[in-house]
Amino acid sequence: MLSEERLNRIRWRCRRGLLENDLVLTRFLAGSAARMTEDDVVMLDRLLDLTDNDLWDLIAGRTEPLDPRVAPLLAQLRGA
Repeated sequence: MLSEERLNRIRWRCRRGLLENDLVLTRFLAGSAARMTEDDVVMLDRLLDLTDNDLWDLIAGRTEPLDPRVAPLLAQLRGA
């Protein structure tokens, strides 16, 4: 289980300029934050390093990730 401080940092990073990303990420965290592992957080951090448009293209399924390790988390985001 992640600390409250770590979860707050993730929530802050999930605040995006593109509303669609913001909605998906907020919904995802509301349902999955308590179950996230450290590996999940690392993969989410990798996705959050992307620009808003690149992240949305991944979430919307327009593109696939270059790093296949983020695919399971991306599938969860797509279902959020």
